[in-house]
Amino acid sequence: MGLAGIKEVAERAGLSIATVSRALSGKANVSAKSRQLAKAAADELGFIPSYHASSLASGRNHNVGLVVPSIHRWYFSSVVDGVSATLLDAGYDLTLYNVGDKPERRRSVLNDFLLRKRLDAVIAVALVLSEAEIKKLLAIHRPIVGIGGALAGASTIRIDDARLARTATEHLLGLGHTRIAHITGEAELNQDFKLPGIRLAGFEAAMQAAGHAVRPEWVVSADFTIQGAYAVARNLLATAAERPTAVFAASDEMAIGAILAARDFGLRVPQDLSVIGMDGHELGEVFGLTTINQDARGQGAMAARMLLETLDAGAKRPAKGTSPSTAATDREYPTEFLVRSSTAVPPAAQS
Repeated sequence: MGLAGIKEVAERAGLSIATVSRALSGKANVSAKSRQLAKAAADELGFIPSYHASSLASGRNHNVGLVVPSIHRWYFSSVVDGVSATLLDAGYDLTLYNVGDKPERRRSVLNDFLLRKRLDAVIAVALVLSEAEIKKLLAIHRPIVGIGGALAGASTIRIDDARLARTATEHLLGLGHTRIAHITGEAELNQDFKLPGIRLAGFEAAMQAAGHAVRPEWVVSADFTIQGAYAVARNLLATAAERPTAVFAASDEMAIGAILAARDFGLRVPQDLSVIGMDGHELGEVFGLTTINQDARGQGAMAARMLLETLDAGAKRPAKGTSPSTAATDREYPTEFLVRSSTAVPPAAQS
């Protein structure tokens, strides 16, 4: 016996062919009961949906392109995790483009790969796209969601890095610290949305507002890794006479590097040195790190949901509609301030 067709599945399930087609392709506008009946009938008859045929019929490939600058960094891998889980649950494939810091690789991804018909939409993480690049994608009806900063004409999800850096610094100032160091990101990490520079500006603004000078030798750069920050924090803490009482690191991994460096010099955290980070890294809990949790995985999941909503909205419009994209929205993702055991009053203020 040959493979069953959709007509036989519809007859077995007692549903219309259109309903079975919607149910088996994961469309939202099907009741749970109909979906169950369609799946049961398809399983009994050994029916295998033809994704090629359904993509031709719908103009949809059920494939989303995700462009990241680096896959091995915690933030990006967490975003990928959130995007991937949400797309899988919706029956979508994910094509990952890890462009690194090579401009020509990035150009080929944006101007070649993403314009191929096999992608329905694009999520760009911490990449500044030019207006021309965005227009090109929107012109061929490929909705875009950016994570990490504003993209003209595209929907975006971001956190307010400047305000959060101020909040982190104000937490230390509120405890009575005035000798505060900052571990920022190296110049090349400022390529796109200038994140390290924005967090540094927030730190400086909080210090200035409180009437405290920022000491240039206490603003040091690392590469957003534990190892990199450990090395620069050792230099920062080496001189006992001129040592900060607190460190605000622009990422949790760098904050953990600072905590490990402090231990090398017999400094207790937080009694001798307070440390605060920013991100919401899983290791933060282990180290008792005070931080601001930006929930990178949740940001990825939200971006995927926004894209799926946009694609569904486009599918419901007449084919002659100009674009499937709904109005571009810029959403600030909610963050959570987590006060743990790595921050306390400075040594001089202790009784």
